[in-house]
Amino acid sequence: MKPFGFFHLKGIGGQIAALVLASTVALHLVVTTAFLITRPDRPDAPPDGARQLTDAALLLGSADDSERPRLMADLTRAFPKLGLESIVPGTVATVDESEGMHVHGVRRHLGHAYKVTQLAPEGGARRIGVELPDGAMIAGHVEGGPRPWFWGAPWLVTLMTAFICISVLGLWAARALAAPLSSFARAAENFSLDGAADPLPERGPEEIRSVARALNRMHERIAGLMSDRTRMLAAISHDLRTPITRLRLRAEFIEDEGNRKRMLIDLDQMRSMLESVLSLLRNDRKIEAVTLVDIASTLQLIADQFGDMGHVVHYDGPASATAAARPDDLHRGITNLVENAVRFGAEVTIRLDISSTTLVIDVEDDGPGISDARKQEMLEPFVRGDDARTMDDSTGFGLGLSIARAIALAHGGELSLHDRDPHGLIVRMQLPVWQQPRLAA
Repeated sequence: MKPFGFFHLKGIGGQIAALVLASTVALHLVVTTAFLITRPDRPDAPPDGARQLTDAALLLGSADDSERPRLMADLTRAFPKLGLESIVPGTVATVDESEGMHVHGVRRHLGHAYKVTQLAPEGGARRIGVELPDGAMIAGHVEGGPRPWFWGAPWLVTLMTAFICISVLGLWAARALAAPLSSFARAAENFSLDGAADPLPERGPEEIRSVARALNRMHERIAGLMSDRTRMLAAISHDLRTPITRLRLRAEFIEDEGNRKRMLIDLDQMRSMLESVLSLLRNDRKIEAVTLVDIASTLQLIADQFGDMGHVVHYDGPASATAAARPDDLHRGITNLVENAVRFGAEVTIRLDISSTTLVIDVEDDGPGISDARKQEMLEPFVRGDDARTMDDSTGFGLGLSIARAIALAHGGELSLHDRDPHGLIVRMQLPVWQQPRLAA
């Protein structure tokens, strides 16, 4: 492990540390900006008319007594709304109330040499009196509302801005860290061994990229192992057919009729098992072209074929229903389902229901059915419905449902088992309509 690897910028720890640092810097920038705008270390500028009164007081306070009448006349003309006038100290009533913003601003700008008081309103307008350093006093009307509340409370603006910045950064970080994890979940749901799934994107923090690389390599190794397994089993099953054929030829020369029949039955059973295994393996690896198939005609043909063999099999559905599928695979899958149904039930119904998006094929029988505890287990290879009986042609080899399920999954659909009322089993194959089926590798 690299020194200080936890705080590496490409790692999760480093990115969280960078997020905290970025949030702190953003907060300091907001505080600094608010300070530079409000400048609480400087005297506040008097609002509106109070500024004019402040300038007039400073000008008159620095002028001689002989110049004040002329300056008063000039200031009155310059600031007509100010209503500037000279008053005798003590002749005008003051207002005993909390100091307003105007008085506070004028006092801060004029300094301690000037005495600022709030006078009684005149005509609805505020009046402020200013006593000059030599004892003379002037008064003026101050207009204009108070400054915006948020400039009077910069800490509140700072807090709100900091909250927004940290929230945005937090949401960004959560999305950046959670997006790769969500892709892992999607990849796990879509995991397949046929190579159709795209590899996981290797992005995000270093730890997540390492996990993505490991999962991609694991997927490749598992796919390779399954491919080798399939080729090996297919080769073994294929090669075993030759010695079985030789044994069957030799069995014909056995003089004992009973032993010859039993041996031929065993050889036929072995051949059937090999054919079933090869069918399952071919379905995993074989690619069949997708064409438009009349599903209704296929199901009717299967029902007629089993009827010719003496079974009671009915078809219930539309006379014609066209969909995109692999015709041979679909025929083999439904045939396996009907074989299972006639093995355990006296009467079988193949039901077809097609909508705008889904095609549903139900194979119903009136047999004993399957318990809920074993429904999912029965879809696995080599699992038979009656484990107590000897494995023979009447019980099968436990591959019919698994082959049909593999065919349904290859078409982008699914296979499920349901109870039939009052008794029996419904094997339901759901396929998408007008959708390109997923090709096996």
